[in-house]
Amino acid sequence: MNSARDYLNDIDRFGRLLHGYRPREPQLLMADAVAEAIDKRGTLLVEAETGTGKTLAYLLPALLSDGPTLVSTGTKSLQDQLFFKDLPMVLKALGLPRKAALLKGRANYLCPYRLELHQEEARFLTRETAEQLQVVAHWASRTRTGDIAELKQLAEDAPVWPWVTSTADNCLGTECPKYSECPLMNARKEAQEADLVVVNHHLFFADAALRGEGVSELLPSANTVIFDEAHQLPEVAANFFGDSLSTRQVQELGRDALSEAAHSALDLAELNQRVSALEKAGQDLRLSLGEQERRAPWSEVAEEKPVQEAGEALLDALIDLNDFLEPQARSSRGLESCARRAAEHVLTLKSILDANGPNRVYWFETFRRTVVLHSTPLSVAGQLRAQRDKHPCAWILTSATLSVAGRFEHLQKRLGLDEADTLRLESPFDFKRQAVFYVPEGLPAPSSPDYTASLTRAMIPVIRAAEGRTFFLFTSHRALREAAALLREAKLDYPLLVQGESGRRELLDEFRRLGNAVLLGTSSFWEGIDVRGETLSCVIIDKLPFGSPGDPVAAARIEHINRNGGNAFRDYQLPQAVLALRQGAGRLIRDPDDTGLLVVGDPRLVTKGYGRLFLDSLPGMTRTRKAEVVQRFFPHIAKLQAERLNKSQTGEAPTPAPTPQEPSNDAHSGH
Repeated sequence: MNSARDYLNDIDRFGRLLHGYRPREPQLLMADAVAEAIDKRGTLLVEAETGTGKTLAYLLPALLSDGPTLVSTGTKSLQDQLFFKDLPMVLKALGLPRKAALLKGRANYLCPYRLELHQEEARFLTRETAEQLQVVAHWASRTRTGDIAELKQLAEDAPVWPWVTSTADNCLGTECPKYSECPLMNARKEAQEADLVVVNHHLFFADAALRGEGVSELLPSANTVIFDEAHQLPEVAANFFGDSLSTRQVQELGRDALSEAAHSALDLAELNQRVSALEKAGQDLRLSLGEQERRAPWSEVAEEKPVQEAGEALLDALIDLNDFLEPQARSSRGLESCARRAAEHVLTLKSILDANGPNRVYWFETFRRTVVLHSTPLSVAGQLRAQRDKHPCAWILTSATLSVAGRFEHLQKRLGLDEADTLRLESPFDFKRQAVFYVPEGLPAPSSPDYTASLTRAMIPVIRAAEGRTFFLFTSHRALREAAALLREAKLDYPLLVQGESGRRELLDEFRRLGNAVLLGTSSFWEGIDVRGETLSCVIIDKLPFGSPGDPVAAARIEHINRNGGNAFRDYQLPQAVLALRQGAGRLIRDPDDTGLLVVGDPRLVTKGYGRLFLDSLPGMTRTRKAEVVQRFFPHIAKLQAERLNKSQTGEAPTPAPTPQEPSNDAHSGH
């Protein structure tokens, strides 16, 4: 059988399916390394920078190998792109009989039992939710997969979804009367019969943490596990290897108990009383933590009397509900599930209120109506090592950003992968010609109260030179709001799209549609976004993205590292910031023909010794500190692109990708 390299070198085969396809040496090297790791059942970390073509480089060896493969992606949207776009193309090119399947977490699938249950018990629903329930019921009669992403008519956060989907808490499993028609079970069955299954990190780690989402049934037979966007793994794994309890979960338990009891001989009046007490206790806990939304260590509030009383009242209410449900649990599978959930919530709440586990951080976050209590491990290296020992198959982790200044130690240590093989592949793009990296002169220190205002004013001429077409990325919501107000005052001639005023997907669709917009975003716009061509020609980053010192998990990790003789700034905060900056900068050049300007406003890049680490980790763009170079850059691009278009129409050889008009004498000044 041909190797992955042989297939990738077959221009005719892939050229029919991919416009302008040419084999790329970094892609071939990655395919060879992945094939070798699969063959040896080894562990491999591959940093494949933008333009490498990493998706083909891991899909081909995986599909050409013997055993089943699990591919885990960072987001559900990337999961859908891989399954509906990339995989069909690769399978068509290979011409081999391979079966692929898509598997998401249970909350992404319709639960026919809960749909029917709440259609009968509509008295619990608001009018809006009842109307949405009818929309879901109509769709349910014709869907083949039951994947709720199909139903574009309803928003992702529509209030109906918790009523018609299941959770690990309320799923009845094989005892469910609708088990035979369950979309989740059908998806799992298809996955078990497939050669390659596409999942996402949240689903994978929910299972690794024994949350029963369905991947554990696939892992024992898997020959290979591939993690795309692997830089996200430490945070995702920490969430799932921890424990959490929200007042929303508590409310859902009460509602489900009432729905199930309506079909039993249970004393509804008494149950109603206990559920009301439970809901009140949850509301009181939220109120005891103040009106504002915040994330903070539990230790900050644990000694406050109102918080103590509210926490104990919620624990007592859960114990009361559990005591009431437990004797009745055998009367129905639904009530048994509710009793089990109540018992689990009691244990989780008690452990978080006690807050005495070793190497864990206990913290909370409040939202408008709910509070979530968390217990998060400070390290997941041990749990991940145990997973690999339990399932000794090939483990391949890839992303455009895994290294810091070319070294992988930071991620290896966090994931317990000290013995893994590593491979770093630089982008084939000509960054020196395609992009300019600008660090403005004369800005105050980022800690200065007028920093955001000074930066925003300095960026107005840059945005005008770019004719809009800009992502302005911020490290805080406060800075974003301040900049948005200033840009509105400036009355730019370009549409302003601001995170928080519309959903993320709507903002991106509008940005692409308009073609000359300025989009202001925070962390969720720093990665996983692909806007190609002239529509995005400028990326501005306000500050070096050091994690917030007020974040309770980060603060606890910093304290833990320092207490154990490490240097948290060097070993944790600095590498994390470098990886985050690389992600943000990676939004700019997504294609061999893309051109653009990257601006990082933070003067610490040139005034602090650690600035060199950031600079050494970014692509080799032409660097400047001169505003006049930036002003000339965009007209220069426009002129060259017009020349290239003219030459392509007359059949002449195209001009190489553009570079700034002025030789880069100032490119490294101050660096």
